[in-house]
Amino acid sequence: MKLRRLTVFRHILPVKGGGYRMANAYVEHLESTIVRLESDCGVVGWGETCPVGSTYAPSHAAGAQAALQALAPGLMGTSIDQPVLVQRHMDSLLNGHSYAKAAIDIAVHDMLGKKCGKSIANLLGGAVRNRIPSYYASAVGSPDDIAMIAEEKAREGYPRMQVKISGRPVEIDIEVVTKVWERVGERMRLAVDGNRGMTTRDAILLSQSCRHIPFVLEQPCDALEDVIAIRNRLHHPVYIDESATDLATVIRVAGQGLVDGFGMKVTRIGGLTQMARFRDICEARHLPHTVDDAWGGDIIAAACVQLGATVIPRLFEGTWLAQPYIEGHYDTGSGVSIRNGHIDLPEGHGLGINPDPDLFSDEVCNFS
Repeated sequence: MKLRRLTVFRHILPVKGGGYRMANAYVEHLESTIVRLESDCGVVGWGETCPVGSTYAPSHAAGAQAALQALAPGLMGTSIDQPVLVQRHMDSLLNGHSYAKAAIDIAVHDMLGKKCGKSIANLLGGAVRNRIPSYYASAVGSPDDIAMIAEEKAREGYPRMQVKISGRPVEIDIEVVTKVWERVGERMRLAVDGNRGMTTRDAILLSQSCRHIPFVLEQPCDALEDVIAIRNRLHHPVYIDESATDLATVIRVAGQGLVDGFGMKVTRIGGLTQMARFRDICEARHLPHTVDDAWGGDIIAAACVQLGATVIPRLFEGTWLAQPYIEGHYDTGSGVSIRNGHIDLPEGHGLGINPDPDLFSDEVCNFS
């Protein structure tokens, strides 16, 4: 099975309610990059990458599209039956840009699953369950508003909530965490996410002030070295997210026992090939982690759920989806949705979804 055609599309995803705020980013709409691959035997695969603006991480939509245009000519005619070899070939054509390569890697897995008659979960080791837990991530907001959202999501059945903080006085963040705990108690597990926006001083103060509240503190500071430096002064387990940029970093911090878990994005690590390796490293070191992405529609959502279904349950922190924040689905018949705080594994081969090609009309490039 060889690659015959590669098409890249832009697709705009407006944010419900007008906007979404994190410590270092505010977005009102997201530009997702969609990849459609077609083989010489007519099999079609879909991929997607959707950075959250240009300030959340060193990635942005125009960068993804430029990288894909640079990669595409060298990929035409490549055998796509073996995703690891495709990944190595991409690395030989272009250094870095993992978030762009991830879209191709996802599409290759989609094609391979369709050709073999298997789901991606079964290609990547086998699903251990057909329904996985999700978690809800609040935007940065006022103490009363976030506490009200937490109570609402607990009633909906979410087993976990990520409380976004930072980008403002730490006293407000302490009040947010306290009020959320007062509302939901142990009905949900809590993660408090600084999204790289805290000073080491504020991270220590937050943890000391809330030492009676059980939560995971996620990526409080920008630099990984800062997180490591203060870890022994905190009263809570520490996860890293944005700092886990590649497998070399994951191996280092996991091997040296520098963190207690990870929030991991499929596209940031480079796609499903790399994400499966990450899963296995975490299993070897008994480290819990999420399987999600920064944003995106049904294609990214399906990729996350397929991989998430293969994670050993006691280490799985859940999959976050952008679905509650965006309108509609790419696959109107079987789009990926959260129900009662959980997500059903898509049925069918490959990703298990069939995006409507008529939705994608803003073509960036087409190679054949």
